[in-house]
Amino acid sequence: MTTSWKAWASGFIGVLIFSGSLPATRVGLADFAPLFLTSARAVIAALLGAALLIAMREKRPLRRDLLPLAVVALGVVVGFPLLTALALQSINSAQSIVFVGLLPLCTALFGVLRAGERPSAIFWMFSVTGAALVAGFALSTTADMAIAGAGLMIAAVLACGLGYAEGARLSRRLGGWQVISWALVLSLPVMLPLALWTLPEDLGAVSTSGWLALAYVSLFSMMIGFIFWYRGLALGGIASVGQLQLLQPFMSFVLAAGLLHEKVSLPMLATALLVVLCVAGSRRFA
Repeated sequence: MTTSWKAWASGFIGVLIFSGSLPATRVGLADFAPLFLTSARAVIAALLGAALLIAMREKRPLRRDLLPLAVVALGVVVGFPLLTALALQSINSAQSIVFVGLLPLCTALFGVLRAGERPSAIFWMFSVTGAALVAGFALSTTADMAIAGAGLMIAAVLACGLGYAEGARLSRRLGGWQVISWALVLSLPVMLPLALWTLPEDLGAVSTSGWLALAYVSLFSMMIGFIFWYRGLALGGIASVGQLQLLQPFMSFVLAAGLLHEKVSLPMLATALLVVLCVAGSRRFA
């Protein structure tokens, strides 16, 4: 398998894992407060990351890497999970697709600003078209949104795009799993006290679905998904591989259809096909 295909395969696995994040967060909010859900997932993932770093005897990052790692932590460990959890209190997971569809474009822009990438004009055409298709489809299938929720999701997308680009840039030197592990460990002194402070009074009242949701967002969304995602971005380019995120909303719909037996409409299938063509075009002309 060529480097290009390895990059896109790793990126695809990462996006597949991330596609369950917002639905799982929505489920978790039925039992946990947003601050606890955000901090607890970070603490659990940080402990796993620390164990991996110790087991693999990884060297400490250089001083010059601490600020970029802090940016990653603020973007994808704290910013995106917390802001989306807060947003999902006033909008539903379907409405959040409007903003997730803008994430590939945001990631590409930060890839230009932070990593010096220079995609072609045709790439930008496919990227903007794909984002417009996803956002347009989501808007056509959702009711009016709460302004506060929309504002929080915009902030979440910006934080996530910056964290993705900065993490991918670091991954080229440190490695994908090392970047997310160090970012998680760096956030631990803040997130651990926060998790203890917001700990639910009656843990016995938490439902099984709540615990499963917390487990998913901690192990998969916060750790395992990033191992594949940062590897893909580092190998294939932030802007290029980042376009795979256009598929994320439709993967969520497929999961909903398979697990929750929700109906998949013909317009959704048609839009998904057009988005796949945009992703293919982005890959070809990046």
